[in-house]
Amino acid sequence: MAPRLPALETFPPLRAWQRKAMVEYLRRRTEDFTTVATPGAGKTTFALRIAAELLNDGTVEAVTVVAPTEHLKTQWAQSAARVGIQLDAAFRNADLHSAADFHGAVVTYAQVGMAPQVHRRRTMTRRTLIILDEIHHAGDSRTWGDGVKAAFEPAVRRLMLTGTPFRSDDNPIPFVAYERGGDGLLRSRADSVYGYSDALRDGVVRPVLFLAYSGETRWRTNAGEELAARLGEPMTQDLVAQAWRTALDPAGDWMPQVLRAADARLTVLRNAGMPDAGGLVIASDQQTARSYAKLIEQLTGEKAAVVLSDDQGASARIATFAASEQRWLVAVRMVSEGVDIPRLAVGVYATSASTPLYFAQAIGRFVRARRPGETASVFLPSVPHLLGLASEMEAERDHVLGKAKDPDGFDDDLLERAQRDDQASGELEKRFAALSATAELDQVIFDGASFGTAAQAGTPEEEEYLGLPGLLTADQVAMLLSKRQAEQLAAQRRRAAERTTEPAAEAPAPPMSAAQRRVALRRQLNALVAAQHHRTGQPHGKIHAELRRICGGPPSAQATIEQLEERIATVQTL
Repeated sequence: MAPRLPALETFPPLRAWQRKAMVEYLRRRTEDFTTVATPGAGKTTFALRIAAELLNDGTVEAVTVVAPTEHLKTQWAQSAARVGIQLDAAFRNADLHSAADFHGAVVTYAQVGMAPQVHRRRTMTRRTLIILDEIHHAGDSRTWGDGVKAAFEPAVRRLMLTGTPFRSDDNPIPFVAYERGGDGLLRSRADSVYGYSDALRDGVVRPVLFLAYSGETRWRTNAGEELAARLGEPMTQDLVAQAWRTALDPAGDWMPQVLRAADARLTVLRNAGMPDAGGLVIASDQQTARSYAKLIEQLTGEKAAVVLSDDQGASARIATFAASEQRWLVAVRMVSEGVDIPRLAVGVYATSASTPLYFAQAIGRFVRARRPGETASVFLPSVPHLLGLASEMEAERDHVLGKAKDPDGFDDDLLERAQRDDQASGELEKRFAALSATAELDQVIFDGASFGTAAQAGTPEEEEYLGLPGLLTADQVAMLLSKRQAEQLAAQRRRAAERTTEPAAEAPAPPMSAAQRRVALRRQLNALVAAQHHRTGQPHGKIHAELRRICGGPPSAQATIEQLEERIATVQTL
């Protein structure tokens, strides 16, 4: 017996962006429609409402959802069932057809790539709406892309969803429209866009504070040479990668100090209006994930949930954690994209993956707002590439075909391929052995601006930032960070004055290191930007963006001394 049609009046009220996008969809009634919406904005609800509209007016008879992972298949089926759309999450390619009491099925991109002819026959049998969730995955491999194209070309309608519409490669994404720009490059074109900055303004997502930790790292090369470097300092790509990996070593001091700080921040949030707030550690590989879980138990006295993609029951453990009040979850890939755990509010980015795609997916796990004033805090290594991504959280990207690779940047293709494998390759371990690492709060990044001065882990200066109130609006976050920074600078000046002796006996101040010089320039730039904000009312982030437009260069968190000096001179003329 055919399932009953979903009742439109039982749907939850749509948000403003969802209503606007639905009106645009129903007005156009084109075969293909691409919606870009930031994680946490409600893409699933929007897509299911479109499906219900098309089922009710007879445009389609069936719905097929394509998701990236097995866990997301279950999540989609459960969300659909709540609004009266029955989707078969257990469908396998060998089944050929879903049972008659389903409106359709949920499958993965891998399933489609393995047997596109099965899904093509299903699509041709009934007029079908195809919902392609996180459509950028259709560009992950030639097999997946070709499979999706072959399977779903006969569909009456195709709805593409993504929160991260950009990739690091030139693989075109099936059914996504591309337009040639003035520079001759093809860029993806979305029919509806709802970015993080829009969602933040509407209170749909949480403000995210990035707490970047630097510190001294030491390691030994395979030639027996001992090297030392400070995270965040200018160095070659190889040295950055090795210092970064040394910091993430669970046997060193950096990770325990950062985990202790993150747990302290989680406690603040739980005591300040988010009693069920949870934390997520994103690890590079399975062995390290298990080591981090042991560290958390040693530091907190409470076991952490561990989710690994090849473990039996991983999806069930995610669901159990989501419904519990357990403090910490450690995962490798299973919770990087699409998984809905709204209580996650503190993250530790303890992975070497650095593609914009992966970073945005990971941070998207923490932005889902439930009530006004909730904030999210993400702890990460003070690596220039990551600091740049954190500073550009509000940037809207398109998929660009034919763009030249940045010869000075990280090889995102290699990193992304490495990230797909949960097992560590062991190559880096063969080249060096981590010896030691210490953690130090380097800066707090919010709204594209950098706040604070260096603070050793476990000091009152660090606690000032870890103890920021848990329920704040975006404006209150910026105001409090500015206030904390001013207090920190005033305390430093007082201590310097107390140490001052007679002028004749005063020793000349030692020259500042490059790191100290950059910290001082960042402070000066932030103070000038704050003054400009008070004069004009413009947000800090917009002023920083304008300075970057005029002067060029990366966000201030990773800018050179010369770039900071140029921006200081420029903002004084605005």
